[in-house]
Parts: sequence; C-alpha cells; structure tokens
Amino acid sequence: MELLSQRAKSITTEVPSAQRDPLTGRIIGAAIEVHRQLGPGLLESAYRECLCWELQHRGIAVEREIALPLVYKGVRVDAGYRLDLIVEGSVLIELKAVERLAPVHTAQAITYLKLSGLRVCLVMNFNASVLRDGIVRVVL
Repeated sequence: MELLSQRAKSITTEVPSAQRDPLTGRIIGAAIEVHRQLGPGLLESAYRECLCWELQHRGIAVEREIALPLVYKGVRVDAGYRLDLIVEGSVLIELKAVERLAPVHTAQAITYLKLSGLRVCLVMNFNASVLRDGIVRVVL
C-alpha cells in the first residue's frame, strides 16, 4: 500500500490550463473547434481524424495510431497497443467517446505514458456536452 501512495504522489491529474502549458492549450483549442463542429455522439475514430486535420491545419505536428510495444522480462511483446495521437513528439492524446471518463481511463493514460517514455497526456472525452469538462491532464 505504501508503494501505491508513493506512486500516486508522482502523478498529477487535473483540468489543464493553457497558461501553464501553451502546447496543450493549442491542442485543447483545436479539440474544442472539432467538438463545436461535430458535437458529441460520433465514434472515436471520427474525432481522431478531424482532430488530426485541425492540428495539422494549425501547423502542429501530429502522429496517429502509434504502435506501443510491451517489454516483459526483457522481451518485446507486440500486444496490439496503439497510442491515439502524439503531438509535437511530446504530448500523448488519448481520445474517448464514452458516457463519462472513469478511473480506468486515467490508469490507461498513466500506463501508456510509462511505456512510451512521454510525460504528459490529455485524455479527451468527445462525448461530453462541453468538451472542457471531458478533458483530464495526466503528468508523470
């Protein structure tokens, strides 16, 4: 139990602030534009493609569907994990289209950050009526 509480101290989850991190602010602005145009109710894949277009249109580099290998006891295992988006080589975007974000979504983001070596993830739930209410920033 002690180890779990030590780990929790090194991980922060919060609603992001554009003033603290200009890149995540620009990403959130692009996502809000996609949400304004499409609204909730579509599949995650539709939001992913439109967000990629919006980010590229704004001059922001984005990679999609990046394979994430798992290393188990020194052996690389292709377990089929894929990162939704990586923006500017530094921010992981985990897209959701669910009724509401659950703790498992944050746990998934933390695991993906650890496996990828990245430090910042934005979990975005496009099924929220107001997108800003469906965004959580996870930092390792």
